[in-house]
Amino acid sequence: MYFYFMRGLIIIPCYNEEMRLQQERFKLFFEKNTLLHFLFVNDGSTDNTLDVLRQMHQAFPQQVTVLDVKQNGGKAEAIRQGMLASFDLNYDYFAYFDADLATPLEEIPRLLSYAQKEPQPYLIMGSRIKLLGSTDIQRKLSRHYIGRIFATIVSNMLSLPIYDTQCGAKLLRKEVVPMLFDQPFLSKWLFDVELFFRLKKHFNDSASRIIEVPLKKWEDVAGSKISFTYFLKAPLDLLRIYMRYK
Repeated sequence: MYFYFMRGLIIIPCYNEEMRLQQERFKLFFEKNTLLHFLFVNDGSTDNTLDVLRQMHQAFPQQVTVLDVKQNGGKAEAIRQGMLASFDLNYDYFAYFDADLATPLEEIPRLLSYAQKEPQPYLIMGSRIKLLGSTDIQRKLSRHYIGRIFATIVSNMLSLPIYDTQCGAKLLRKEVVPMLFDQPFLSKWLFDVELFFRLKKHFNDSASRIIEVPLKKWEDVAGSKISFTYFLKAPLDLLRIYMRYK
């Protein structure tokens, strides 16, 4: 059991998730974690995702809010819109998680418990580290190796010892949100990397206020919106980001 006193808002970007959204897992979590609030961002879905989200809102009106973005803008812009729409609300940390629950919801309270550390971290990030006997990380071998190469390059660019840049489970302290999300991101899929660059640019003490937490459980879920061919384009996006913030 993890005890946490920080108020958290979890943003879930959704694009055509009607068949993948695990409503029962969400509902069970809502019933047990009444202090957490969820904002589901419908990113211009063309299926019945919006109806599914509205049904969850009707069932849990105190814990679930739905933001309907008419035009599909990609994951980065959906999360950005969710952050901008929620910043004035009274939360200590603003998080984002993937709708497919590759990172289980049960990781949220555990990650949020790290917010009690001093100085309170700007960023708490899940990390897919496979540790013998203590973590259950089920990831395709090809993606693991590509991810390790990519994370090593980014880590060297930033001069920060980051193990996993792309895990879709991150919590951000409220005070850093305006500077990190005021402008659109250069890349739809590498916006996590751009967040690190923005954080380092705006906050001189960012290196000491980022916490990377090994997840207890993570698994690849079928139906990813990222095509394997995008990994071939990622270096160009990374170069654009680096040139913008160097």
